[in-house]
Formats: sequence, C-alpha cells, structure tokens
Amino acid sequence: MELKGKKVLFLGDSITEGVGASCPENAYWQVFGRNTGAIVKGYGISGTRIAPQRTPEREGAESFAQYFGSRVESMDPEADVIVVFGGTNDFGHGDAPLGSMADREETSFYGSLHCLYRKLLAKYPTAEIVVMTPLHRGGEEAPINNFGLRNVTNLHGYVQAIREVAEFYAIPVLDLYRMSGMTPEITELRDTYMPDWLHPSDAGAARIASRLEGFLKTL
Repeated sequence: MELKGKKVLFLGDSITEGVGASCPENAYWQVFGRNTGAIVKGYGISGTRIAPQRTPEREGAESFAQYFGSRVESMDPEADVIVVFGGTNDFGHGDAPLGSMADREETSFYGSLHCLYRKLLAKYPTAEIVVMTPLHRGGEEAPINNFGLRNVTNLHGYVQAIREVAEFYAIPVLDLYRMSGMTPEITELRDTYMPDWLHPSDAGAARIASRLEGFLKTL
C-alpha cells in the first residue's frame, strides 16, 4: 500500500492519546504521519476499553465510559485506513467477562470485539481496517487488576481474543505482543521504550510507527 496522501484514522486509548511521549506530536500515529506523508487523525482517549464497563466508573474517570464501539459514529466518515489499538485497559481495569467466540453482544470482551469490527466494516466498507494487539506490559499475569477486580485471564488471553475475532472478519492484525521488540521484563528495553511499564516513550512510539508503516506497506 502506498501511504502518502492516504487518510488514516487511529482509534485507541492512552497510547494513542500520546501518554508516555514527551509531547502530543510524538505519539506513534503523529510520527507515522510525518514518516509516511499520510493524513492522520487520532481518536485516543486515556483509560478507555474495547468492552463497556458493567460497574459504575471510579470518581474522576467518566471518560473511561467511552468504550471503542461507542465512538465509531463520531469518527470521520471518510478514511482509507482505520487502525484499532486497544485491549490493554480491558485487562488492566475492565470488569467485563472475557466471553467466547460465539458472543455477539457488548456484554463481554469477545462480543464487544465482534460489535466493534462490524461497526467499522459497515461504516468503512472500502477502507483497510487494521488491528494492533496490546504491547507487553507490567503485571500482565497479575490475578487482580488495577481496580482491585479479579482478572478473568492474563493479558495474553485478551491478545488471543483480538487475533481470533479479527481473523473471523479477515481483518489484518499487526501483532505487537509478538513482534514489537519491546517488553518491560528486560530492564534496558523498559528504560528505553516503556519506562512506566506500559506507555511507550518517544523511542517506543517511533518503533510502533515503524512497525505499522512496514506492515501497511505489505497490504
């Protein structure tokens, strides 16, 4: 795919918002735009999840309620490429059940993935829709999440669900969990790419942008 001049929309959470980078202009999608000449627009909101929360939001976290599927309607109606990058907050502080591949309602993580992808495919039938899996992060095997809720599975379980549902809809997946080259388990990599154990630094954002550019050029 030739990327110069293409309109690329990015739907995501705090990483897409630019948390961890030294300035908003160094968020991965902004770097991607500068590197490729693509016309880019970010729809990143910190704390948001793919699945809706079932219990009331914590104080001061009203924006968390804006789960991915609820924001599709407000996105630019014209796009050549849509990149979806989420799931780490479903693991980190979500309370929806993981569910199963058979789910088709926004009452589980699997069901919310189905609904999200169907909304995007219906709105953008001629666009290239691409999914990026969560990065490795600190505590990805933790039995209790950041809000004191019991995790229904480890982070890998959410990654696997993202891969599985995307495959069902023939949506290409850039598997950053497997091939980002970043993990906080190695001190030197953590210090360079994700100092807070989760959000990419400028160097981490640049690496994501490079991986995405290479991936899209193969499509």
